[in-house]
Amino acid sequence: MSRMFVAVVPPLPVKEDLAEFLQPRAEHPWIDADQWHVTLAFLADVQDARLDDLIDGLTAAGAKRKPFGLQLSGAGAFPDPSRAKVLWMDPTGMPGDLAELDRLAANTRAAAAHSGAAPDGRTFRRHLSVSRLSRPSQQMRWVQVLDTYRGPCWQVEDFELIRSYLGEGPHGRPRYETVGTFPLGVSGPAAQT
Repeated sequence: MSRMFVAVVPPLPVKEDLAEFLQPRAEHPWIDADQWHVTLAFLADVQDARLDDLIDGLTAAGAKRKPFGLQLSGAGAFPDPSRAKVLWMDPTGMPGDLAELDRLAANTRAAAAHSGAAPDGRTFRRHLSVSRLSRPSQQMRWVQVLDTYRGPCWQVEDFELIRSYLGEGPHGRPRYETVGTFPLGVSGPAAQT
């Protein structure tokens, strides 16, 4: 069994722009830029025997959707700024783009459930985590700082299935491995790595 998630991964220029914004604020425990993503579905237990079915389902889910635009603009905290465990950036866009992102999340979650890799029960909430804190704390100041950021727009043309290895990444964080990349609006096999 594997721990996996399905995500939209911002392109390098978007990550570099946000990293440049965060760099002067290095005293805060930021997540490494190579781990930034917008989770569409979290899959805690994917059976190896069901992986091909999952990949086929995600390929079909991607074919149903069309490319759309996003921008990181705005911020928040989970569960809230007064007792935050996670700080996040808000993926925003035109209403049609956000609707397309929501539909992509719904399609990927349905494909995962159909393949036997049921996503966690939480509803999809658009966000890109930039900081995980070891214990809940008051983070209103940081949310206000992050809320001033307006990143470059980018076109989402694909999404990824990513395997997560807990504790194997930098600073004891997870290590990620892309299992497949799924184009939007294109039928055919996924690009596997």
